[in-house]
Amino acid sequence: MNNIVCIGIGSMAEAIISGMIARGGINPRQIKVANKSNQERLAYIQQQYGVCGHTSLEAALTDADVVFLAVKPKDVLAALTAARPYLTENMLLISVAAGINLASLEGIIEKKMAIVRAMPNTSAAVGLSATALAANSLAGNAQLQTAIDLFTTIGTVSVVEEHKLNAVTGLSGSGPAYIYYVVEAMEKSAQEIGLDPVTAKQLIIQTIQGAAEMLKQSPKTPQTLRKEVTSPGGTTEAGLKVLEQHHVQNAFIACIEEATNQAKRMGDEISKEIKKEISSLHF
Repeated sequence: MNNIVCIGIGSMAEAIISGMIARGGINPRQIKVANKSNQERLAYIQQQYGVCGHTSLEAALTDADVVFLAVKPKDVLAALTAARPYLTENMLLISVAAGINLASLEGIIEKKMAIVRAMPNTSAAVGLSATALAANSLAGNAQLQTAIDLFTTIGTVSVVEEHKLNAVTGLSGSGPAYIYYVVEAMEKSAQEIGLDPVTAKQLIIQTIQGAAEMLKQSPKTPQTLRKEVTSPGGTTEAGLKVLEQHHVQNAFIACIEEATNQAKRMGDEISKEIKKEISSLHF
């Protein structure tokens, strides 16, 4: 791997750049970033990470091996249309634009390129993303492995079939927000039972970290681990009974299912709009 180009420099792009440099052994001089609308942001990324910044896509994409597309979904068509003259079939295109399917990306670039779609989450900012990847038929094993290696620098990686990315979005893409929601409730309850915010936050964070590490290291199922904490007639059982009375587990299942369905609805709508715009450009 020689040269990496990132089109778009938002928070996800920054997390990926940071991970590649800090944990992936990538020399900052191997990375170019392209952005022409926010000069202040471009200057910050250059100064913070020592990468090469460009306002010209032609200059940025010259001799590129891997191209990250890290723009908002609504900007994908414009960004890829502008980049298309400088993309070559030996490059690997990696898109982190949510909802834009492989067929749409292929339709925009109109070239036989290896493409990988990625669905990371915001924990990439601290190197703990859960990322899922899906590749098109032109991406070989070596190119897919390149994508895996790059995203491993910001967390764990799973390879899935593209149609499962909506489920990934509903589960782990939106997942951090579900955990934060639970923490909000725990903080409110801590206040109600008389704990100060600083102590409560420390206890909650350590509890979540400890539980996560138990899930990671133990061969036992979550159900078994839960039962081992729950003594008959004890405090945990009393608390869990209240959760069951309020159907909290069912609510979480419904939450994830609805997030998955919304990901599909949004993706279908965006892809439909892109297809319509591509068709209009050809007439």
